[in-house]
Amino acid sequence: MMKKLYRSRTDKQISGLCGGIARYFNIDSTVVRLIALIAAICSFGTVVAIYLIASLIVPKEPAGLHYDYNDYGYDEHYSKF
Repeated sequence: MMKKLYRSRTDKQISGLCGGIARYFNIDSTVVRLIALIAAICSFGTVVAIYLIASLIVPKEPAGLHYDYNDYGYDEHYSKF
């Protein structure tokens, strides 16, 4: 099954984009948020505009998609109810 990028429903601060990117690359969401913050400051707002556009384009994860959270990232487990 091919991985898809979604905005996270559970791991979110603003729109869930950083949480979704973290799941996609199997890294901690705090790292993604720090990188996004540093990039936003260094780009004088360009990354903020890209974030807003990506938040509109990237779909929210489906309600039936479940993830098993652990300290080192995310292991995907798909459950169908």
